[in-house]
Amino acid sequence: MVDRFAGIAPFVDTVEAGSFSAAAERLNLTRSAVGKAVSRLESRLGTRLFHRTTRSQKLTEAGHLFYQHCQRALAELRAAEALLDTDHNEVAGRLRVTMPVLFGRHCVAPVLCALARAHPRLELELNFSDRPVDLVEEGFDLAVRAEPAPADGGFVASRRVSRQRMTVCASPSYLERAGRPQRIDDLIHHRAVVFEQDGRLRAWRFPRPGNALPRELTPPVAVRMDNPEAIADAVADGLGLGWLPCWLIWDRVRNGSLVPVLPAATRLQTDFHALWAETPNPSPRLRFAVEALVNGLPDPMDGG
Repeated sequence: MVDRFAGIAPFVDTVEAGSFSAAAERLNLTRSAVGKAVSRLESRLGTRLFHRTTRSQKLTEAGHLFYQHCQRALAELRAAEALLDTDHNEVAGRLRVTMPVLFGRHCVAPVLCALARAHPRLELELNFSDRPVDLVEEGFDLAVRAEPAPADGGFVASRRVSRQRMTVCASPSYLERAGRPQRIDDLIHHRAVVFEQDGRLRAWRFPRPGNALPRELTPPVAVRMDNPEAIADAVADGLGLGWLPCWLIWDRVRNGSLVPVLPAATRLQTDFHALWAETPNPSPRLRFAVEALVNGLPDPMDGG
C-alpha cells in the first residue's frame, strides 16, 4: 500500500529551510536521507519538484504548486490536532512569525519572547523583514504588518494589534538654535534628518480633516539615512528635525534628549495587523500569540 504522506515532511522542510542540509538538520536526518525521500516523492508523483545544481535547489513550477497545497493540508492537520488536544490551553509546537525589522525588534519580539517564557513547550521562529510575504507559500503561521488583509480576504484573516503614531521631534539644542516650529508650514524653514532607501526619499505625511489624503512635505535635508534608529541618534545630536514613530523616541523624550514638536493633531496614525491563514480552528499557540500581541503591543503614545 502506498503511503501518500511519505516524503511530504522532507519536501516541505527543504523548501522552508532552503536546502537539503538545513532540512536534514531540522528533521534530525542525514542530507542523503532527505534527498532520497524527496526523489522517491518525485518518482511517485511523476514530476520534478526541484531544479538541482551542485550548490542549490530551486522549486520547479510543479514543485511550487505542490508546496502550496501541502502547506494548506498541513495547516488543516495542525487544526485537527488542536481539536483533539485534551488541553486546549496548552501552547506548544513551532510558531513561525514574520514582522517588520524595527517594529518587530523593538515591540513584537519582546511580547512573543515573554509568551515563550511563559510556555516552555512553545518553539518560536522569528523572521524580521519589511518585504511583503505570502503566508501559505512561505510557511509562516503569523505575520505582523502595517497593511490589513486584502478586501477580497482569500485565505487570510487579520486583527488589529497595535497603532503607531509618527511625530516631528528635535533636540533641545536644535530648538534653542533654530527655534521651534509652530505649524506644519514652518517646517520648510528648518533642516531635517530624513529617511531614504533605494534612492527614494520618504516624505513626511500629516493627516488632513475628514477622509482627505494626508499632506506630504519634506523639509530641507541636512542628512539622509536608511535606518530610523540612526535618524533618532542624529536628531538627538542636534543635526535637525526628525519624523519618527512615537514608540521609538519615547525613552528619549522621557530623558529629555528629544522633544516632540507640533500639536498632537498633526501626528499620522498607522495601524499594525496580525495576519494568518484563515482556518475554522486555529491552534492554541496561534490564538495565544495574537492575544498576547493585542494586549502587549504599544497603544498610541503621544510622546509628550
